[in-house]
Amino acid sequence: MAVMARAGVFEDLRDWMNEVERIGEMVVIRGADPHLEIGSITEYAYRATAGGPAILFEDVRGFPGGYRILTNPLSTMRRLSLTLNVDAPQNEMDFVQFWRKHSKSFEMRPVEQVSDGPLFQNVQEGADVDLLQFPTPLWHQEDGGPYLGTGSLTITRDADSGWVNVGTYRAMVHDHNTLGLYVSRIKHGRRHMESWWARKEPCPVVLTFGQDPLLFLVSSIGFPAEVNELEYAGAIRERPVQVIHGELTGLPIPAAAEIAIEGEIYPDDTRDEGPFGEWTGYYASDTRPEPVIRVKRLMYRDQPIILGVPPFRPPNTNTLSRTLIKAGLIWDNLDAAGVPDVRGVWADEAGGGNLMVVVSIKQRYPGHARQAGLIASQCAAAITLARYVIVVDEDIDPSNRDDVLWAICTRSDPERSIEILHRCFSSALDPITTGPGPYHHSRAVIDACKPFERLNSFPHVVSLDRAEYEDIRQKWGSYFEGWTKP
Repeated sequence: MAVMARAGVFEDLRDWMNEVERIGEMVVIRGADPHLEIGSITEYAYRATAGGPAILFEDVRGFPGGYRILTNPLSTMRRLSLTLNVDAPQNEMDFVQFWRKHSKSFEMRPVEQVSDGPLFQNVQEGADVDLLQFPTPLWHQEDGGPYLGTGSLTITRDADSGWVNVGTYRAMVHDHNTLGLYVSRIKHGRRHMESWWARKEPCPVVLTFGQDPLLFLVSSIGFPAEVNELEYAGAIRERPVQVIHGELTGLPIPAAAEIAIEGEIYPDDTRDEGPFGEWTGYYASDTRPEPVIRVKRLMYRDQPIILGVPPFRPPNTNTLSRTLIKAGLIWDNLDAAGVPDVRGVWADEAGGGNLMVVVSIKQRYPGHARQAGLIASQCAAAITLARYVIVVDEDIDPSNRDDVLWAICTRSDPERSIEILHRCFSSALDPITTGPGPYHHSRAVIDACKPFERLNSFPHVVSLDRAEYEDIRQKWGSYFEGWTKP
């Protein structure tokens, strides 16, 4: 089925949930315990059901009725397509190719400022701020504390240029009015914080903890500097995101958010944060001093919904969306660098959508495969821990792990096919790194293409080609519907 753009319908998380429930991809669970049980149910549902439904936790144990938690929002292609305002594609690579083309036609939509919204149904300021009223889960067994910020937005502004960034960074609840924030040094949010600290001033910050999943998705992609994620979300939705001007920070706050805080991050104001079970599948960052948010103002809707996207060992609830969008961005970077005849890109879910990148090319000249691999390993879209980059021929589907491993096993020679790059960017989340930083790690580019000088003499493949496969599928595929691999 072809992928097509369509008109968006969601104003907020609740509209999105109504549609997900209508299509039969929502499960409601009542009475679960936020201490480990909600996180465990979320991971179990994902692993036991090949992605699984979105899960709404109601009547959370130990908290008044009305406080809710939504997890597993974007783990199926159908819900991801719904969120991104397109019809569901037939397969992953169809989606990547469609999204690259579709996104180039976007018209950025400046935010629309409004004076009021449901977010103001409950407001606490100063000493009245109470973050402990929310059923914040302890997501993993060895987490250092409850994390309210997993599917959250962190909104900051550069002190010099005024550029507004929306990122997703983990936020741990220290006490009733203090949050711990972990932001890697390469992230735009950290750059903004340091721009204020250079002036000896606190960095103003807004966090939201429940919102249209589209806003979470664009905040977690990793766009180039100066791109406004709220405007990009407006382009996808085909209408502006409505925002409220933060009374204390002056920052834009999505008006339909479920929960939001305004606060400040002071220079040298830190507390021990972590550990936290991260997207690599490890408690990699340990416990260390990290910046503290002093919460000055708390706003939330009646019966608020926390959006929880806890990472665990990949693939996990967030790797599908990260993989699809990141693959397209890496492909765009390769095109911009002049690498010709790229036929596909994939950021494998087993590596959390980051650690392993596969590029498929039609070889045109000697060194073409190395060029593609080296550029993919260092481009902006892959800078976060792209430890392995594998380049394959055009007959290999980069999203098919069996295809890729077969190409490595039969077309690469360990002595000649692997390039090692030293002292590349890394972070404290990388389980291989040690010490206080700065962090580096090596990267490998694996040339799993047929040797260029043997393109015409390499042994022929024993398999149906794509045209033959499709012909058989159309004629005889109905005999095998409903059968899956054991």
